[in-house]
Amino acid sequence: MTKSSAAKSNNAGIAGIAGNAGIAASPSAASTPVSIEPLIAQPELPTELPTELPPVVLTSKWLNKIKWDENGLVPVIAQEAESNMILMFAWMNREALTKTIELNEAVYWSRSRKKLWRKGEESGNTQKVLEVRLDCDEDVVLLKVVQAGGIACHTGRHSCFYQKFEGDVKLAGWATVDPVLKDPESMYK
Repeated sequence: MTKSSAAKSNNAGIAGIAGNAGIAASPSAASTPVSIEPLIAQPELPTELPTELPPVVLTSKWLNKIKWDENGLVPVIAQEAESNMILMFAWMNREALTKTIELNEAVYWSRSRKKLWRKGEESGNTQKVLEVRLDCDEDVVLLKVVQAGGIACHTGRHSCFYQKFEGDVKLAGWATVDPVLKDPESMYK
């Protein structure tokens, strides 16, 4: 088959298909290049992906959901994520909770010193925050944490809840049931 007979055969094929669809095909249709440019302009895609995600925008809406007390505080329980053991109880104001979420480290409000304190700022026993939860009454916050150094209490114990009630109503007492893991004198300057 020669080139000219192949072109005629191709044109006949196109004409046949077009004819079946009710469209008249021109003899030069096969030799005319077809444009496949998009009908709608496509935006240019970036050639590089961003290396950092934008920071999370914190609004006050989530803070307003919490029922703060008359002093602007909320009670907070720190629970060890791995064991579910309650490590300590403290207080937070809005700034402390916001910083806790921003840093993923526990930051509390000291009622006696009237200032923020980052857990472990002196002892090194920081609390990495994995989850922040709000109770059903929306008036208590729970932090699920990883306790650095295994010591949450300023007495050098794993938990601040180291005293256990023993006995009955008439003959009772508080027994110390958890050991001191590190001398508090060596933790605080």
